[in-house]
Amino acid sequence: MNSNFENESNQKKDQSKNIIIIVLVLLVIISGIKLYTDYVDRTKKTEEILLLSTENNELNRRLDSVTYQLDLRIQEIEKLGGDVKALEAVRDQLISERNSSKQRSNAEISALNSKINNLNGLIAQKDQEILELRAANQQLFSENQDLKTTQAQIEEEVAQLNIQKQNLQAKVDVASMLKAENIVIAAVNSRGKERVETTKDFRNRQIERLKVSFKISDNKVAEKGPRNVYVQVLGPNSQPIFDVAKGSGTFMINGQEQFYTVKQDIIFDNSGQSLVFYYEKGSEYAKGNHEIKLFVDNYQVGSKTFTVK
Repeated sequence: MNSNFENESNQKKDQSKNIIIIVLVLLVIISGIKLYTDYVDRTKKTEEILLLSTENNELNRRLDSVTYQLDLRIQEIEKLGGDVKALEAVRDQLISERNSSKQRSNAEISALNSKINNLNGLIAQKDQEILELRAANQQLFSENQDLKTTQAQIEEEVAQLNIQKQNLQAKVDVASMLKAENIVIAAVNSRGKERVETTKDFRNRQIERLKVSFKISDNKVAEKGPRNVYVQVLGPNSQPIFDVAKGSGTFMINGQEQFYTVKQDIIFDNSGQSLVFYYEKGSEYAKGNHEIKLFVDNYQVGSKTFTVK
């Protein structure tokens, strides 16, 4: 009885062990299948990623190529004076797409490849436009050459006329310059008595004031109107004698600023005007030769010397 019970108990234990073993084997098989399917999936995904990467690289190469071709056409058409706005917009879109950092899908790659294929037709169309622009520019060049020849002849004639006009104007300018005549230098003493430089040399005690008088010569060419008349008294050292407090100042002669001794503003009317200038130095003149220079506006019209003993 006990022996039978033990046999049954052992059989049950063996059956339990077998079940556990079978379960373990099944789990191992299932795990193996799972690992295999995971491996297959990873391999497939890796292959897909590699394929997409290769297609992306090829697409980027095509984008670079077509962008370069568009740039060449843009430069040529622009040089020929054509409109390049539409081409620039297409090129900029391609550059933006090329610089995009996103991973493209199969559909996006396919769409871009199709767009690039269409652009080849646009490039061919622009090549024909370039040929037409070149022909038109060549015709314009020939016409411009003819115009330039005519223009050069006209410019040469105008230049000759300008030279003649300048020469004539220079002659008129010279002829229109005023001149001073009958220049008289006198020393006026404290009693108002005048001593003219042609009689004797001046002495300092005789020169209370220096008087300069002259007449403007007749000149029918000169334009009538306002004039600035300057008297410049130069000492023995050839330097101007001036006193700003007594009306002296500066004026421009030959592009240089110089001092004048006295000045008058007149209205030239070609009537043989006589002008008189007085200058009271307030101190003795240096002994030696002095010079009086007369100017109208910015040119000299006369001069004369006197001596102080």
